[in-house]
Amino acid sequence: MKASWCSFLATLKILLLEPTSKSRNSILKVVKFLIAGVFAATLSYFFLFPQLFYCQTIYFSDFRQLPDGVFVSPAVKPDQQQLIQKVVSGAEMRVDSFYSGKESHPIFIICTSPEQYEKYCNGTEGEGCSVGTPWGETWIVLNLDGINIDVTSHELSHVELLARLGWWKITFDVPQWFNEGMALMLDRRFVNDRDPVGQYISYYDEWLYYTGGAQIILELHEISSLRQFFNGSQKQVMLAYMTSGMEVSYWMASMKKDGFSQFLKLSASGASFESAYGLAEKMNRLQNANSLPVNPLRLSQFAKNNE
Repeated sequence: MKASWCSFLATLKILLLEPTSKSRNSILKVVKFLIAGVFAATLSYFFLFPQLFYCQTIYFSDFRQLPDGVFVSPAVKPDQQQLIQKVVSGAEMRVDSFYSGKESHPIFIICTSPEQYEKYCNGTEGEGCSVGTPWGETWIVLNLDGINIDVTSHELSHVELLARLGWWKITFDVPQWFNEGMALMLDRRFVNDRDPVGQYISYYDEWLYYTGGAQIILELHEISSLRQFFNGSQKQVMLAYMTSGMEVSYWMASMKKDGFSQFLKLSASGASFESAYGLAEKMNRLQNANSLPVNPLRLSQFAKNNE
């Protein structure tokens, strides 16, 4: 065994320090193979995940870098830069307060044209989007219409939930209605009531409007995936948002203040979403929770409890 090891070291020394023509050709072949492999992998990565590639290479673009991880389009004016930094700071404070501490550290990319937004967001819809990787990198892409605390807080909530639960759990376990519903808890464009009960009642009223008085209903299982949630007309997508907001606001209003943090702990410890969602509500349910207006999405559950 010792002799074989010595022989291997001697051969390696010859290849590295005293390369013959044959060994030199072998080394060159290996180097060329590695270069070709890296080149092919880079091309594949670019074509499969173009928006992720562009986000990761934002440092090499013509976007200007501001403090706190904010990159702005060259067309952004100095007075707009101040507004952007103020909005980002305000959104971060809102998320920090809601989550009892902020753990995410995304890069913000501010665009000024539809072409820029589509390049980094892989789409033209909406005022902002968030991008994340399994290894923890995150970006928030906003156009100038999205430079307000509500839109920024909405996207920052997605990133914060990703940081808390992890990419795999968010992608394969957490339903999209919950992800969007939690983002609406920080986004006050549709409902501005900060009291949990008032917030639920307001979302209930919005839900009644978009369902035509509960005539056209989306069940939660119908908006569990990303494709299901955003599939359909603008009115259908708004109904998906209001459905999510109503369910999540009801869930939050029915629990004690620590209910949400209990959910995060259960999820982070390995519990499935369904288990953590139910357990957090059961363990922290308020005594007067039954006085809340009935959640239409849970009518079968209420009927079962009252049998």
